[in-house]
Amino acid sequence: MPQESKSVSYGGQAVIEGVMFGGKNINVTAVRRKNNEITFLEVPRQDKSWVKKLRKIPLIRGIVGIIDSSAKGSKHLNYSADAYADDEIEPEERTKQKEKEESGLSLTMMIGVAAVGVLSFIVSKLIFTLVPVFLEDFIFGGLFDHYILHNLVEGVIKLALLLVYLWAITLTPVVKRLFQYHGAEHKVISTYEAGDELTVANVQKHSRLHYRCGSSFMMLTIVLGVIIYSIVPWDNMWDRVLQRLVLLPVVIAVSFEFLKLTNAMRETPVLRYLGYPGLWLQLLTTKEPLDEQVEVSIASFNRMRELDAELENSKASSSVRTGALDAVKG
Repeated sequence: MPQESKSVSYGGQAVIEGVMFGGKNINVTAVRRKNNEITFLEVPRQDKSWVKKLRKIPLIRGIVGIIDSSAKGSKHLNYSADAYADDEIEPEERTKQKEKEESGLSLTMMIGVAAVGVLSFIVSKLIFTLVPVFLEDFIFGGLFDHYILHNLVEGVIKLALLLVYLWAITLTPVVKRLFQYHGAEHKVISTYEAGDELTVANVQKHSRLHYRCGSSFMMLTIVLGVIIYSIVPWDNMWDRVLQRLVLLPVVIAVSFEFLKLTNAMRETPVLRYLGYPGLWLQLLTTKEPLDEQVEVSIASFNRMRELDAELENSKASSSVRTGALDAVKG
């Protein structure tokens, strides 16, 4: 395996008809258009110095990383959604739509795409955390008294809701293709980490499951949430709700660290099984990709590494002006 692949851990996410990969200096999304052309969104990373410092602090780095990825990921999702919508409308309608956008402010322009992404994450996390609490209390509230038993049943309900939700959305064609691109993203990273050449044939040989995945993170928040919530007792429903809200950042932070641990231990006998629940969940959140989808994922990864190396060399030589790279390039 190349030495670089041992020291660099790349991540990414699936978007509509494409894949985003994040490097040290830049995030790149590749999208397959309706005319079969692959276009790119290239966004240099401009992290503040204090953000970089927080990323090095255990527990805190998990919260910072997730908020940051939600903010930046929304920009790439928005790009892919716009590209998909643009391909589906007639040329005349496209012209009218662009004129309308230029004449007024859209919601994302007023609030900011990044803010929308962070807000969406927070709201969805709160809903997924609190709905099982009320549901468990409504169904099982009077059956037993011990709070740990209620926490366990709540965890089972939360897992069941997650599985049903993921299964239901996979029935839609758009989400099914999204999950295929998710599988293509995992396969490319696994191929790179194995030191193999990034060809479609090589990539397709690798598993679509990967230890370092957001799906595994979702599973960890459920399992570790039951444990963490059981440390602090609660006496009534409102104490229970307040406890969930206060401890939610703790659950996220601990789950992030545990995810890093399971990834580090994936080659260690016995300990590698710690990451299996997350891998099982990926059987729902990833699908086997088509060759054309793998091509897009490879294009995104190669472009990211190419630009990442250029920016890294530019920093070293201090010879590149700020803004030399366009944020968006088709």
